[in-house]
Amino acid sequence: MIPLRFTADDAQRAHDEWGANCGPAAIAAVLGMTLDELRPHLGDFENKRYTNPSLMWETLCRLKATWRLRPRDMIGWPNYGLARVQWEGPWTKPGVPARVAYRHTHWVAAEWSSSTHTWAVFDINAMNSGGWIALADWRDSLVPWLLKECEPRASGEWRITHSVEVEPPEPSDG
Repeated sequence: MIPLRFTADDAQRAHDEWGANCGPAAIAAVLGMTLDELRPHLGDFENKRYTNPSLMWETLCRLKATWRLRPRDMIGWPNYGLARVQWEGPWTKPGVPARVAYRHTHWVAAEWSSSTHTWAVFDINAMNSGGWIALADWRDSLVPWLLKECEPRASGEWRITHSVEVEPPEPSDG
């Protein structure tokens, strides 16, 4: 796992100054960047304050990251990369325009550990625990809390809509 290069205080400052949230934080986590290093590559993020899939792909390209979108029939947690989570609720019912559901999504990063055979998930909402937490803790503890706090009309269900494999950056010399 690449060590985070930003702290909870850094994330809060970036949020207060320019609106940093789950999308930028997930990108910075998987690419081993600070939020300030990432900021100039975010296109029109500061105007809209959200990261839709198009902005995510554009940002990864601007950063010259090596990445690939997993095909729809292989959507799930990436071995190392980004996942876009759709919170389920009235906005995902049949007949509701897709753009309404887009407002109820969340970006996280993920990494599979072949040594422990477990997933770790980076979530900006877990910064007080170091950002990276076990998938079971994310799923069983953080997600219910997050839905209660941020998506009170959610059903409690969620699914991954986009899975992006990202080539980890080369370790730096210091």
